[in-house]
Amino acid sequence: MIEKLKPMKSWPYLFLLVWLFAACSSGQKALERGNYIEAIEKAVNRLSSDPGNNKARKVVKDGYSMAMEYYQEEIDLILSTNTAFKWGQTLDVMQRVNHLGNLIRRVPAARELVPSPKIYTSELEQATERAAEERYQAGVASLNQPTREAAKEAFYHFQRADELIGGYKDVAEKMHVAKERATIHVILEAIPLPSRRYELSAEFFYEQVINRMKQNFPGSGFVSFYTPDEAEKQALRYPDMVVSMEFYDFFIGKPMHFEKQENLSRELEYDVEVKVGRDSVRIEKRRKLIRGKIKVITDEVSSQGLLNVKIEEFQSQKLILNQEIPGDFVWRNQYGVFVGDERVLTDQQVRILNNQAIPPPAPQDLFIEFTRPIYIRLTDRLTSYFRKYD
Repeated sequence: MIEKLKPMKSWPYLFLLVWLFAACSSGQKALERGNYIEAIEKAVNRLSSDPGNNKARKVVKDGYSMAMEYYQEEIDLILSTNTAFKWGQTLDVMQRVNHLGNLIRRVPAARELVPSPKIYTSELEQATERAAEERYQAGVASLNQPTREAAKEAFYHFQRADELIGGYKDVAEKMHVAKERATIHVILEAIPLPSRRYELSAEFFYEQVINRMKQNFPGSGFVSFYTPDEAEKQALRYPDMVVSMEFYDFFIGKPMHFEKQENLSRELEYDVEVKVGRDSVRIEKRRKLIRGKIKVITDEVSSQGLLNVKIEEFQSQKLILNQEIPGDFVWRNQYGVFVGDERVLTDQQVRILNNQAIPPPAPQDLFIEFTRPIYIRLTDRLTSYFRKYD
């Protein structure tokens, strides 16, 4: 007997999901939220693939008129106030209106519903001109103030004016003046390494530091770093700050030699064939104890020292930061000798036995390794301090 199919209880949910998808893809939900841009974008996109979609057509027709009414009210409200940069805000609204107009013009089914979408042209040019002028005047007002923060604000105002209208008035010159006033000029000074015991050079370290700081603070920012030679070439007589770096107490310990001997043993499991009949054998497990003796030889040389870093205001000679950064490095080489069954060895012991005795690095090489962790800590510390000026 064939049972009669029962209606699926999930059908109402399926219809609901389909309805929700249609509402979302048509822009209806966005329109109900008052998000006119999203609503009309979705509806126009739907009409481009389905010109007869009634929901999308209704969103375009109703939503566009609602959007135009809302945006006109926004423009009237903005221009009736004395808020800062009201022409910039007006320009933003006009660009949104033009965006909707261009969307509708692109799709015939949408254009059928809105034959003459609003496009600002001459009004947009006037608003752009006035928006650039209000930014320019704000920049001039900020530039007349004596603080570095005001100069930074002035730079951004002039930059915005230049973005609105390229080459507006003398904005390029004023941006240069504002940036110069807003920028902190810092000299990174390396004090020669005092070392009576070793012939050492820290030039490589100082070059890495200056390069890192220039990477962290590119020319588009408001902190500039110089070496003393660069400052002299650019006639920078009065920097804002000087960072002094000096290594001292660098010490290389005497070579250390350690030997450790160890007896090794390990049970090795292997298979053997055992005859159980005239023509048959079976495999049985056997164990065998293997032995060996290893001597591990370790040579070590340790090095340690300090870097002193100071930040001073140039004119007042006020000490802002005085910090010592310690560092150390231990060179280690392990090698060894072995007698016995090599199968008793671990992978690490094999690596040690493959090494050879070598002389310790030269003092300069030890010094380079010693500076690596100091370099990271120093550049992180300087970056953290100067970031507040950028």
